[in-house]
Amino acid sequence: MVSVTLASIVREFHLEAAVPCGNLDEIRIGVADVTRPGLQLAGYFDHFGPDRIQVIGNMETAFLERLSSRERRTRLEALFATGIPCLILTRAHAVSPELESVAKKHDIPVLRTSAPTSEFMSSLTKHLNVELAPRTSLHGVLVEVYGEGILILGESGVGKSETALEVVKRGHRLIADDLVEVRRVSDTTLLGRAPEIIRHLIEIRGIGILDVKELYGVSSVKMQENINFVINLEIWDESKSYDRVGLADEHTDILGIDVPSLTIPVRPGRNLAIIVEVAAINFRQKQMGYNAAKALTERVFGTKK
Repeated sequence: MVSVTLASIVREFHLEAAVPCGNLDEIRIGVADVTRPGLQLAGYFDHFGPDRIQVIGNMETAFLERLSSRERRTRLEALFATGIPCLILTRAHAVSPELESVAKKHDIPVLRTSAPTSEFMSSLTKHLNVELAPRTSLHGVLVEVYGEGILILGESGVGKSETALEVVKRGHRLIADDLVEVRRVSDTTLLGRAPEIIRHLIEIRGIGILDVKELYGVSSVKMQENINFVINLEIWDESKSYDRVGLADEHTDILGIDVPSLTIPVRPGRNLAIIVEVAAINFRQKQMGYNAAKALTERVFGTKK
């Protein structure tokens, strides 16, 4: 099961350890849902998920402050006894003596941030959705061309890296070469990035490993990008009939999501970088409602197809 450490969340959001307990690297979060335990502090625990990060804001703090010290301890004891991974206080709320005592008893960390509750929860949920998303690794290249994330696939040696390098030279950006980590962050969205060890690097046969960021500057690379379109490169096969009009829609299934794609045959003399650029523009045109192939069909036959 995919999970992240609580320590990595503390670093990402610059959280303060209000009540430090145990080793945060040993506490792992495996669900993206985040809970505000208002009902639980009132005593209702049906359908409660104790494996979720708990966040307390203004309303929960105001409720606890209205209780007597004994009742406050009882309510917090019931919450912490479920084995929650941590409790996070937003808006830099103070830690009450009862909260500190119960947290130390159960060895559960209490963290704190000065951020507003809704803003923090939105950012945390988004971060967890990315980090805990279903994932796979693909042998290919991911580039950003005119704002579109294009995943280039194909057999080894077909020219994926060379195409990506030429695309970068033409002012676009490299996200990953050779190995692309793909995460399904929603039912319609795929996010691609490079493994950290090979980030910003590209391999060109005959030359070796190149650092794109050092060669072309920070504007030539990007940490991650949505995968909007797939281009499949293959060696030109004379016996195969390729689509010359563009009426047929192709899709490539990645983690259960059908991504629009096309197949480009490769042979000497074809400028693949320009083809990738045009494919990105044409894809955007289709997304905006214009399809050149359908427009031509309407001209020829005089009716919409």
